[in-house]
Amino acid sequence: MSRIASVPGVRSVGITSMLPLSGNGNTDWIRFPGRPYHGEHNEVNEREVSAGYFSTLGTKLVRGRYFADSDDQSKPPVVIINQALARKYFPGEDPIGQKMGDTSLSPKSMKEIVGIVEDLRESSLDGEIWPSVYYPFEQSPSRVFLLAVRTSQAETAVLGELPGFIRRIDSGLVMIGGETMSDRISGSPSAYLRRSSAWVVGGFAAVAFLLSVAGLYGVVSYSVSQRTREIGVRMALGAGKRSVYRLILKEAVWLTAVGTVLGVGGSVGAATLIRGLLFKVQPWDPSTLALVAAVLACSALLASFLPTRRAASVNPVEALRAE
Repeated sequence: MSRIASVPGVRSVGITSMLPLSGNGNTDWIRFPGRPYHGEHNEVNEREVSAGYFSTLGTKLVRGRYFADSDDQSKPPVVIINQALARKYFPGEDPIGQKMGDTSLSPKSMKEIVGIVEDLRESSLDGEIWPSVYYPFEQSPSRVFLLAVRTSQAETAVLGELPGFIRRIDSGLVMIGGETMSDRISGSPSAYLRRSSAWVVGGFAAVAFLLSVAGLYGVVSYSVSQRTREIGVRMALGAGKRSVYRLILKEAVWLTAVGTVLGVGGSVGAATLIRGLLFKVQPWDPSTLALVAAVLACSALLASFLPTRRAASVNPVEALRAE
């Protein structure tokens, strides 16, 4: 880890037995001394992580301390828990300094809780966050582990350099995979399902947008054709093109305004029904509604411009002859 930390562009390095979004697995059954126990299975996610893992992921420390490099096999066993475990098993208590072990409370399984970190998405982006315990990697080292690297440069550039650098450290190391955390999140099943749903909804929205613009164009064009004689009379009596523009666009603006108000109300109601598909966006997000309303209004007025321009260029003589 110290060698990899010296690679240009690498800010911090951590080791873990399982990366976030890997699913709930590698679990332990735990028990707390001094508490009633009737054979229940207190199942928690179990991970082995190095001292720099949480800082590499940007996981904040809520209370206590992170692991240190000195937390090795020569020191008393320690453990860090997540907030979900603290809420479930220590409501109204301070877990720091408490002991935990396996279901038989065997002496070799007893560990002291030294820290609480904020919850990590170990399972999925939208799944329930399980209670999790994190053991120091140095106290239970493994020949199989995952490397997490935080960079100050482009992720893909550093990712491409790491395999060659690791082989120079030890040509016997076997490396599998390698991806950026952004790709890991984007490629997760939860993100894929929501992205697919967003594309489907977006496709229907695009069709609705085209139909609304075409419909408004048709309504205004039909209105202009029905009022050709009226427009000819107005122009014969001295009305200018600006007056005709104002006359036709007034109707288009009225239709657009009514449609926008009804559409905003309908979108808030529809978004409330599909709020499960929304990520970091409220069903009544003002900026989103304002932007969409502005785009639709401008498109509607643009669709109304062509029949309006045709009405303003009508020949009064021909218009007066129209049936």
